[in-house]
Amino acid sequence: MEQRGNFGSKIGIVLATAGSAVGLGNIWRFPYMTGQNGGAAFLLMYIACIMLLGVPGMISEFIVGRHAQSNAARAYDKLSNGRPWRYVGYLGILTSTIILGFYAVVAGWCLQYLYASVAGQVQGDSQYVQQYFTTFSSSAWKPVVCGLLFVLITHLVVVRGVRKGIEKASKWLMPILLVLLVILVIASCSLPGAIEGVEFLLQPDFSKINSHVLLEALGQAFFSLSLGTACLCTYASYFSSNTNLLHSAAQIALLDTLIAILSGLLIFPAAASVGISADSGPSLIFITLPNVFQQAFGSVAIVGYVVSIMFYALLVFAALTSTISMHEIGTAFFTEELKLPRKYAAWVITIVASVICLLCSWSVGAIDIEVLGLSLMDFCDQLTANFMLPLGGMLACLFVGWYIPKQVVHDEFTNYDQQNHRYYQIYLFAVRYVCPICIILVFLHQLGIL
Repeated sequence: MEQRGNFGSKIGIVLATAGSAVGLGNIWRFPYMTGQNGGAAFLLMYIACIMLLGVPGMISEFIVGRHAQSNAARAYDKLSNGRPWRYVGYLGILTSTIILGFYAVVAGWCLQYLYASVAGQVQGDSQYVQQYFTTFSSSAWKPVVCGLLFVLITHLVVVRGVRKGIEKASKWLMPILLVLLVILVIASCSLPGAIEGVEFLLQPDFSKINSHVLLEALGQAFFSLSLGTACLCTYASYFSSNTNLLHSAAQIALLDTLIAILSGLLIFPAAASVGISADSGPSLIFITLPNVFQQAFGSVAIVGYVVSIMFYALLVFAALTSTISMHEIGTAFFTEELKLPRKYAAWVITIVASVICLLCSWSVGAIDIEVLGLSLMDFCDQLTANFMLPLGGMLACLFVGWYIPKQVVHDEFTNYDQQNHRYYQIYLFAVRYVCPICIILVFLHQLGIL
C-alpha cells in the first residue's frame, strides 16, 4: 500500500480544509437564503450558529481523523474497536460520493456558463437568458459533457496526492477565488443605488428574527461547513501532530463565513441597483444574475462582459475546491481498504461519480428518471441534505462526545496538554449537548415538522 500523504504546511491545512467547505453553498445558496430570511437578521443567526454548531462539529471530526490517521471508515472502526460505529464512516463515504455525482452536474453548468460568458452567449433580454438555460439544461449531451469534464478535472487533481495535488491546488484556487470575489464586490458596491443592498445585508431588522429564521440559519451553517460528509475527518487524517485543532477550526469557519458575506456584498448591491430580488433560489445564478449583470453594468458593455466572466470563473473555482474534497474521501477509502494504488482508487470514484452525474443530468430534462415522484437529481439532493448529512453529523458528535474515551478527546483537543485547556470543557459540553440538539432541530426542520 502506498504511504499516506500529509499536508506540508499550516496554510495548506487551512486553505485545503476551508476549500472543502467553501463552494456553491457560500456563493449561491447563502445569498438567496439570506434574501428569503430577512437579510442581516439571518446573517446574525448564521454567525451564531457557526460558532454554536460549526466549530465544535468540525473539531469532533478532526479528532476522529487525526487520532486514527486513516480513511473515515477505518478511523471510526479503530476508535470503536470494531463496533457498529464504523458504519458512520461508511455513511460519510457514501454521502460524499452521491453529492459528488449530482454536484458535478451543477458545477458543469457553471463551466458551460463560463464558456458562454467568454463567447458572449448569455447576453440578451430576460426571456432569452431563461430560454438559454432551459435549452441547455434539458439537452441530452451538452450538460452531461460539462459535468463529466468537471469530474475529470477533479480526478486529475486528486490523483496527484495530498501534497502535490490537493494542497497545491488549494493554495492556488483559494487565493484566486478571494481576489475575484473582492474585485466583484468592489464593482457591485460602486453601482448607483447599491447602498440599499448593503444595508439589507448588514443592517439588521430584529423584528425579522424568529424560530424559522433560526432553523434556516442552523441548516445553512451545517451544510456550509460540510459537516457529516466525512470530509473533515478524512482531511484531518493528513494533519500533523502539532496542528492546533481549535485554531484550525476557527480559521476555517472564519474564512468560510467571510466568503459567504462577500458573496452577499456582491449579489445584493447589484440586485438592488437594478431593482431585482436576489431571493430567487436555484435559478439565481443561471437566470437572475445574468440579467442583473447586464442591466447593472450594461452602460459600459465591456465591464458587464468582464464581470460575467469573473463571476462564473469564481463559481467554477469554488465548485472545484468542494469536488476535490468529496472525491478524496472515497479515494482514501479504496486506497487503504482495498490496497489499490491511488491512481486506480481515484478511478473507482471517478467512474461511480460519473455514472451518478450522467443519470442526474438526464433526469433534469432529457430523460424522465424519477424516484418517489422526484427527478433523480432532486432525490439525491434531498436524500443527502435532509437525511444523510444530519444523521452523519449527529452520529459523529455522539461518538466523540459519549463513546470514545474522554482522555483521547482531551489529548487531541489540547495536543497532549500543550494548548487550549481553558476551552476543553466548553467544547465537551457543546459536542455532547448543544450540537446534537441543534442537529435534531435541523433534521426536524428539513422534514417540515418544525
